Amino acid sequence: MHRHRVDCELTYQVDALPADLIFNIEAVRGMGQQVESETLVVEPPARLDRFTDPGTGNRFVRVDAGLGPLRIQYRAVVRRQPRPVPTGNEPEAPVRTLPLDVLPYIYPSRYVESDVLMKLAMRLFGHVAPGYGRVVSIIDWTRDNITYQVGTTDGSTTARDVLLNRAGVCRDFAHVCIAFCRALNIPARLVTGYAHFEDPPPDFHAIFEAWLGHGWILFDPTRLAPEADFIRIGTARDAADVAFATLFGAIRMTAWRPDLEPLGAVEPADTSI
Repeated sequence: MHRHRVDCELTYQVDALPADLIFNIEAVRGMGQQVESETLVVEPPARLDRFTDPGTGNRFVRVDAGLGPLRIQYRAVVRRQPRPVPTGNEPEAPVRTLPLDVLPYIYPSRYVESDVLMKLAMRLFGHVAPGYGRVVSIIDWTRDNITYQVGTTDGSTTARDVLLNRAGVCRDFAHVCIAFCRALNIPARLVTGYAHFEDPPPDFHAIFEAWLGHGWILFDPTRLAPEADFIRIGTARDAADVAFATLFGAIRMTAWRPDLEPLGAVEPADTSI
């Protein structure tokens, strides 16, 4: 089991009231993670409302902010179990065998127009043998044909837009891969979290999971950060459901710093929480 330190600080300027902010920045409890300790500090103090989605474990905090500067700091130490290494032979599952809670991840969604990309998906990947290797082929094609470029997309950019413009960032790479997977009847979903980057500078990270064999397998199509150093925040159909911050009112972000520091492995004798 490996330990990681999260140190996330977000600052805003509130120019008018009412002003509300909803955050999804706290590490998930479960899914191979154990939150050893955590604090959430809001300055100046404000009313907080909390909600945890029972299906995904996504944790949301609503802040009723006042006028002026606002600072949000989330700190945590998280233990994460090593993920099983895929064999590379995991098969695709027929729709009739999928668990019912997996079915929502096979449909089109806000940023993932898999229904209109079926013909393209079949042309590009229909000849590839079904299974783990076909998902890897989707990732390889995306990396070869989409340029990672900050500032080329925004909150309205969909997978189809990225395919037209051939540029995007981590969430766009994930959306494209999810779209192709779903177009081929492979359930796939977005995963957001903290990652340890060498380059570019630290930021929230988005990758994806595909349902292969009898479970979810995690993939990072950008290959910007080691998957071993990824702490999950949110799991969703696409980015519409797990934005790290959603702002309601005259609010401007002034700075963000979502840092993750690997602390190393926990000794075998120290595995209890």
